[in-house]
Amino acid sequence: MSGLLDLLNSPMGKQLISGVAGQTGQPENKTSDVLSMAMPLILGAMKKNVSSSPQGAQGLMSALSNKHDGSILDNLGGFFGGGVDDKAMNDGAGILGHVFGGAQPQVESALSQKSGMDMGSIGSILKIAAPIVMGMLGKQTRQNNVQDASGMNSLLGGLLGGQPKQNQSLITTLLDADGDGSILDDVAGMVMGGGQKKSGGLLGRLFGR
Repeated sequence: MSGLLDLLNSPMGKQLISGVAGQTGQPENKTSDVLSMAMPLILGAMKKNVSSSPQGAQGLMSALSNKHDGSILDNLGGFFGGGVDDKAMNDGAGILGHVFGGAQPQVESALSQKSGMDMGSIGSILKIAAPIVMGMLGKQTRQNNVQDASGMNSLLGGLLGGQPKQNQSLITTLLDADGDGSILDDVAGMVMGGGQKKSGGLLGRLFGR
């Protein structure tokens, strides 16, 4: 879990946790737990979409190049200052709709059960986390000069490296909630196998490590 711990324990990660906790009225320790499960799920869903269809990859690349360039990370204080506005929450809801589709209710329910947090707060945390995850991905896309679906797939694989077993189970179970049989075998194999050897993958370096 070193990647996510590095992320959430960094100064910017703590600012993220504090901002989300302030927005939802939830304790910071619980908020941190939910984010450490929610962010890999969002990335895992993106990887599933990129892996399964050229349109999924193209849509994600287009969103990153047109809207989510990583600038959100340069002013998290401004993002949370005075509360996250409706525009950002609607943006987050739209991202979640694209990446989770029909699995979103199951995702929210599972995170609620595992964390003991109510569904409303879980939904809010996911909406806030989604544009931040997109911003991180946009920044990494530029820094690594990702140009195509294969590069995006590799980048997302790196971001998902070293997940704990709890998150592996969540990713593989929830993201096949539509029952199409397309469980994230590549992600599961990567995180259960060689992924543990990485020092948190790219995720550990997202906040300037």
